[in-house]
Amino acid sequence: MSDAAFLGWMTAIQQEMETTLDALLPSAEHEPRALNQAMRYATLGGGKRVRALLTYAAGELGQAPAGALARAAAAVEMIHAYSLVHDDLPCMDDDVLRRGKATCHVAFDEATALLAGDALQTQAFAVLAAPELGVEPARQLDMLRLLAHASGPLGMAGGQAIDLASVGQALNLPQLEFMHALKTGALIRASVLLGALAGEALPAEQMGRLDHFSRVIGLAFQVVDDVLDCEADSATLGKTAGKDAAHDKPTYVSLLGLAEARRMARELRDQAFAALEPFGARAERLRALADYIVVRSF
Repeated sequence: MSDAAFLGWMTAIQQEMETTLDALLPSAEHEPRALNQAMRYATLGGGKRVRALLTYAAGELGQAPAGALARAAAAVEMIHAYSLVHDDLPCMDDDVLRRGKATCHVAFDEATALLAGDALQTQAFAVLAAPELGVEPARQLDMLRLLAHASGPLGMAGGQAIDLASVGQALNLPQLEFMHALKTGALIRASVLLGALAGEALPAEQMGRLDHFSRVIGLAFQVVDDVLDCEADSATLGKTAGKDAAHDKPTYVSLLGLAEARRMARELRDQAFAALEPFGARAERLRALADYIVVRSF
C-alpha cells in the first residue's frame, strides 16, 4: 500500500469516527449539561484513533459490515478516552495537557472529570450491546466479554494499578512487559479482535495469528511511547513530555536505553508482519498500521 493510499484511508476513518462518536455521545444541550460536555470534550476533536483504525483494518479480514465496525470502534475509543481522563487526574498521573489541550479535570473540575470517565465507560458498553450493532447475539456477547476483560483488573485497570505501584521501583523486562500488556496492550488487542469478531467467522488458526499480531503491536506501541516521551516535545506529543522520567517511572528506555528500545520496537514490528503473512493482501492495512505505530517519529 502506498503512503498516499494509507493516509487517505486513515483520514477517512478518523473523520468517520468523529462523526460516529458525535452521534453516539449524549448531546451537550441535554442535562446534565456539564457531564455531557465533559464527555464530548474528552472524546471528540483529538487523538490519532489508532485503536479505531485497528478495528476497521481487522474487520476487513472477515468483511465486517460498516455499521458494526463503526460501533465497535466507537466503543473502544470511548473506553480509551475514559482511561485518559482518569489517568490525568491528580490522584493518578496528575497531568494538565492531553491531546494538545487542557485535561478534562482542568477544563471542568475533578468531580466532573471523574464522572465523565465513568459515564464514557458505561456508554461504551451501551453502544456495543445495542441491537444496532447488527451482529448475531452469541458473537455480540463475545465482543462485550472481550471489551470488559480488556478494561478491567486483568486488563487496563489492572495495568494502571501496577504502574502506580511501580513508581520508583526497578522492574525487570518481564515485569515491565506484563504491566504494559495489561495497561496498554489489552485494549489494543481488543481493538483488533473486535474488528475480526464483527465480520464472518475466521478459522481458529487465523484468529490465533491476529491475537499474536495484536499482542506484539500493543507492546511495540508502548515501547515507542516511552521513546517519544524522552525525545519529543510537549507540542508534538500533545501531552507533557518527559513526565515518566520526572516521576521516576520504569520504562523501556530507563531499562534498556534509547537505542535498544528502538531496536526492540522494530523487532516487534517484524514479528507482527510475520503473524500476518498467511492473510496476504487482505491484511495490507494492518501491516501499514503496524509500520505507522513503530516508525511514526523515529
